Amino acid sequence: MQFHIRYRNTQGTLMRILNAASRRGLDLPAVHAEAAEHEHEVTLVLEVNQKQAGQLYREWYAIPDVIHVSSGAAHPAAWSSHHPAAGVGVEQSPAPARA
Repeated sequence: MQFHIRYRNTQGTLMRILNAASRRGLDLPAVHAEAAEHEHEVTLVLEVNQKQAGQLYREWYAIPDVIHVSSGAAHPAAWSSHHPAAGVGVEQSPAPARA
């Protein structure tokens, strides 16, 4: 299952989010964190049952800087690092940034 967690980037928030899963002995096969507007977002892929998902939701929402938690089916192909950036063809290189 894939979890999307939006949070304010304060000291230790991401570690508290990740510790909620690691304390339960869950593998973290894929973790992706990035800035999303004024907050940050982390995407985790975890294999959990319904009870574990409920426990994780409850623990994540107990973290003061967590804003929103959602989940859905994991798409392993989306985690491949061999895809070019959106809008850039394989044979093209991105144009240099200009100020």
